[in-house]
This record gives sequence, C-alpha cells and structure tokens, in this order.
Amino acid sequence: MSDSPDMMEPAADSGPGLGLGEPPQPEAPQAAQPYRVLARKYRPQSFEGLIGQDAMVQTLGNAIKRDRLAHAFLLTGVRGVGKTTTARLIAKALNCVGRDGEGGPTIDPCGSCEPCVAIAEGRHIDVVEMDAASHTGVDDVREIIEAVRYSAVSARFKVYIIDEVHMLSKNAFNALLKTLEEPPPHVKFLFATTEVNKVPVTVLSRCQRFDLRRIPADKLAGLFRSILEQEGAEAEDEALALIARAAEGSARDGLSILDQAIAHGTDGVTAAQVREMIGLSDRGAVRALFGQLLAGEAKDVLTTVQEQHDLGTDPASLFRGLLETAHGIVRAKVGGADDPALSAEERAAFADWASRLGFAQLHRIWQLLLKGLHEVETAPMPLEAAEMALLRIVHAAGMPDPGDLARKFESGELSATSQAQAPAEKGGGPQGAFPPTYAAMVKMVADSMVDDESWRTAQFLERDVRPVRYEPPNLVIHPTKPRDEEFFRDLGRLLRQETGHGWIIETSDEKGEPSLLEQEHAAQNAEREAVLQSPMVKAAFEAFPEAELIDYKLVPGGAG
Repeated sequence: MSDSPDMMEPAADSGPGLGLGEPPQPEAPQAAQPYRVLARKYRPQSFEGLIGQDAMVQTLGNAIKRDRLAHAFLLTGVRGVGKTTTARLIAKALNCVGRDGEGGPTIDPCGSCEPCVAIAEGRHIDVVEMDAASHTGVDDVREIIEAVRYSAVSARFKVYIIDEVHMLSKNAFNALLKTLEEPPPHVKFLFATTEVNKVPVTVLSRCQRFDLRRIPADKLAGLFRSILEQEGAEAEDEALALIARAAEGSARDGLSILDQAIAHGTDGVTAAQVREMIGLSDRGAVRALFGQLLAGEAKDVLTTVQEQHDLGTDPASLFRGLLETAHGIVRAKVGGADDPALSAEERAAFADWASRLGFAQLHRIWQLLLKGLHEVETAPMPLEAAEMALLRIVHAAGMPDPGDLARKFESGELSATSQAQAPAEKGGGPQGAFPPTYAAMVKMVADSMVDDESWRTAQFLERDVRPVRYEPPNLVIHPTKPRDEEFFRDLGRLLRQETGHGWIIETSDEKGEPSLLEQEHAAQNAEREAVLQSPMVKAAFEAFPEAELIDYKLVPGGAG
C-alpha cells in the first residue's frame, strides 16, 4: 500500500455524516505572554535604532572599519540615554558572524546569527554582564582577572560589561588597573556609569570614553509617535511634547511615562491627562499668569495660582513653567532657534512679549522667579510662599529701568523737580513719584513731619545705614546697628504714604556704600584737605609753623 498522504485524505465529494476522515482539531491555545513594559519591549536592537547618539555611532563604525578598536570603552551619560544598550550593541558588533557565518566585526550586526541572538537574549557565555552596584569588592574583580586569561569559548571576543562601574571600591579599581591596561587581545571591557566623576583618573586614562548626550525633545516625541503606531494607540501631539519635556532627555524615563499615560487614558493619550498624571502646570494657564504678572493684576494672579493648586499643580512646577516662559521670550527676542516642542500659540505669545519687553525687565523678572522658586522649594508652606513671591513680581514688573532713568536724568529729559511734581499714576500719595536718590528719600522721610518717630527713622537711615542698592521701589540696605522687623514695616508704610507706591525693603550682609553721615564727613575732610593744600594757607603755615586751622569759609572764586 502506498503511504502517500493523498491516500490518507477523504474523497473530495464526501459529504458530512459519512464518517470519512477526522474533523479538524482546534489548535492548542498559545500560552499568554507576560506584558513587557515599553522601555524593554522597544529597546534598540541595532545602532540604527539608537537615537541621538550619531557622533558615537560614526566613531565606532570608523574604528571597526579601520580595525582600530580600543580594548576598553567607557560609556557615560544621564539615566536612560542608552549606555547599557550601547554596550550590548558593541558586543554584538564585535562578535557578529553574519547570516552566512563568515562575517567579521561590523557596525551593522545582522541580529540573526547565533552570537547576535544569544547576546540579545543575555545568554552568551562569552559576554559577561556584571552589576557593579551589587559586586563592589576586590573578590568580584579577581574573578574577572582570573577568567580573562582563557580564550573565548565560542565568540570572537570575550566581552565584560560592567554597569555602574563607579560603584566599585577603591581596592577593586586598583586590582583591575593592570589587566585593564594590558588585557589579552581576545578581551574587551565595556564600562557604563552615570557618575563619571567618581571613576578614578587612572581608569579613565585606560579607556576610550563616549559621552552619550541627552536625547532632544523633538526626537523623543518622534520615537513616542512611532511606538504608539505599533501599539495601536492614539495621542495628541501636545501630550507627546509634554512627556518628552518631562523625560529630560531620557528615553527610558519618557517611555515609562508614556506607558503610564496609555494605561491612564481610555480614548488615547491627551495633554490634559498627562498634566493631571504627572502634576505639570497647564502651559496656557502659565502664559495667562505671566501676562497677569506683567499687567500688575495682583488679584487675578492669586486666583490663577489657587486654581492651579486646586487642580493638583505643584507651586514649584508653576514657577518652573514661568521660568521657561521668560527664557522662551528672551530666546525669541534675540532671534534664537524655535523650540520644536512649542505650540504655535506659545511661539506667537513669546514673539509678542519679546517685541514689548526690554532685556532689563526680562532679566529682572528672571531673577525674581529664580528667587521665588528657591523660596517655594524650601518654605514650610509652598503655596503661601508662591503667592508672596509672585506678588513681589507684580510690584516690580512695572518698575522703570534704572538705566533708562539715569540716562534721562543725564540728558535733562527728566529732572528731580519734575519727578517730584509729577502726579502718581497709581496709588495717589502726596508726591506720587520715587525720590531720585537715596539721600533724597531720607530727606523726604525727615520732612514728612508725621511724628517724632519719622525724624528718628531719618536719623537712623542717615547715620546707621549703608545703602547697598537703591532701585525704587526696591531698597536693599546694610544696617550697622540692629533694628527689628517692625521698624522696617513702619518704614515701608511711611514710604508708601509719601510716594503712593509699595516698597520692598531688604537687608543684606554686603557692605554697600558709606552711610550719608560717613559721606558727609568724607566730603568735609576732602574739603579741609583742599584748603590746607591751597598756596595761601600753605604759605601761612610755613610762616607760622605752630598755627592751627580752626575754621574756614569758602569764598566763590577764592581759595578759602
């Protein structure tokens, strides 16, 4: 009988119910595969998939082509930029034999030969990966030193990948030095670290170093888009831009956030969901808040801050958003390259503000925001600290530039008399204008005639205070005698009453300029010295050596 499979099949015209042949058996269900997070699932398997590291890939490719491979490589960079992945790719590139089994080292490993597959699966006997964080001692390094003497079992090179190499102890580093400097030709060392400053210089000098760069936000957003297409998920462009910003150049961090965002949403990944998920401030709300700061709308500022706080936005995150806005305006003003992660609305808003704001005002706002961020991060009550810091900016945002005022005074366009007589645009105090100098401010306090306390305040400002910076309504002073906070609050109320504007008074450890009394004494001494050096007075002292200068009177056009 023939054993042809045709003889085993039922007749073509056999209908159901004839009992000819066996009914088709259902396929056995495949075992469910465990879920793999995106950062592991989409780990690059070739140098082409390694984004943002073009310079390193080109250098390695040229080294392989010219057979100029170093015996040790050090890969450094922030978390998640691909250090360990790059080390594994280098191991594959060194040991790939090609699909035909006859290939040599290549920058484009095939990924299908036995060495490539074994290295990708982490089971190649000649590629040893060690975590230095859990193997820090000299005994662990001694095992490597003993093993490097033996040739590779099945690979072209025996490769040692040591992750977080900076965690090795000093003795372990010392034990490795000789072998690292003169290893056998069949051995390659690949080190990865996030803290290269902790690696001894003696080790650095024996390695070829590659600094892996942070991945630009636009490239991260493109990576996330391609992964979402493979996952069959949808996402808003703004949402991907937010995730790319939050990742701070780390592909792994960004993919972890994207993984969470996909699970968080039901109809795709939206910008609102991302902000809610990771506590980012709404960029539209940040722009609105920045405009309120510039307009001096204190009530609206407090309302916006409270709304963002109720939505779960961290006050420090709000200040970082304002700092990014100020930075974006300055870049737009100097004509810097546009940030591809910015929306069209942000670019338009930045360009508009850049055309209306000066550099001095923008830099002043930047410094105030930086100081406010520090206060918010260290304050026991972050929300209250944020409100106080923003109110300080409200009062300072509309302040005229001191440099412009000085130029106007010098040119005669603006005079102290006209300033004193100018009506207040806001507030409505008796004068409504800032005194042009610190001395004029002290005189104004002395002439206020509110009570005896104002006179004593003026005396203190004249004798016991050295001015550090006088930029109304900001006053920074260095008291040579201590005063309590109540004194400075009273001084602020008095200045507000006299000028119609709120003042910000701060004390500083800087020495500042001499006090007004010290300046007066210095001027008197200089004047007295000028009189003593005049020809007439010198002649008088030569004629009468025992004489003393008791008093003098300067006569216009005369010597004294």
